[in-house]
Amino acid sequence: MSDKTTIKKKKKTNPNLRLIKNGDVEEPKKKKRRIRRREERPEKIRFGRVKRAGIVLAGFSSLLLLMTGGFLYIINNYKVTTVYVEGSVHYTNEEIMGMVMGGRFGDNSLLLSLKYRDKGIEGVPFIETMDVDIESRDTIRITVYEKALAGYVKYLGRYVYFDKDGIVVETSTEETAGIPQVTGLTFDHVILHEPLPVDKPELFDEILNITQQLSKYSLTADRIYFDSVYNVTLYFGEAKIAMGENKDIDEKIMKLQYILPDLLGKSGTLDMREYSEDTKTYSFEQD
Repeated sequence: MSDKTTIKKKKKTNPNLRLIKNGDVEEPKKKKRRIRRREERPEKIRFGRVKRAGIVLAGFSSLLLLMTGGFLYIINNYKVTTVYVEGSVHYTNEEIMGMVMGGRFGDNSLLLSLKYRDKGIEGVPFIETMDVDIESRDTIRITVYEKALAGYVKYLGRYVYFDKDGIVVETSTEETAGIPQVTGLTFDHVILHEPLPVDKPELFDEILNITQQLSKYSLTADRIYFDSVYNVTLYFGEAKIAMGENKDIDEKIMKLQYILPDLLGKSGTLDMREYSEDTKTYSFEQD
């Protein structure tokens, strides 16, 4: 007969319980949560906020009215009525005015002065820059600085304009009056802002000299032609002027100003290849 051993499990007690004198257990008291009542702020603080908001709103409204009044004054009292345009050859005065005064309020001298302060207008074909000066609240002056063009060549259906150094400064589908066409030059490509790749770059000095001398005597050639050995022929309508080598060009063109009026309407060749200050030799052969 086996002995049964009874094992009594020890009753777990809550560590939060505590004994009192008679051995009873006292349950822990639940902590009372304090509920803070939101104190009502005095009415005078509320009224103070409203008062400050009113002051800010009134100040903002006054500032807005002041700004609106100032803007209307500027619009009505700085309207441009007189425009002077200087230096433009490729564009009419109306076209230049449209470029400068385009857009909203473009006819207001004060706003134009702010728009173009310390800067010109760039990015216009054939124009280096344009300056805008405000002479009075109703008068402005536009000064145009055009690119110095010595001539143009035709390439792939476009007019390619170059300066005195042979640098390509502009290309266009339209021909510009007053700029001579240069023919007889050989090149296989054109790159904007780079020199024309010709066999003899010194030709550009000669072209510049010719165009300057023509301009000096108010002459405008339609075309400047260079043959294979770089002899020069000028074209004025149906008349050809054989200038020959780059020698005594200044004297030849000075004389040409007196001969050319007699050649108007005629077709033929004026031979000035042997002309010089000493020989004074020239001849005209009509076609």
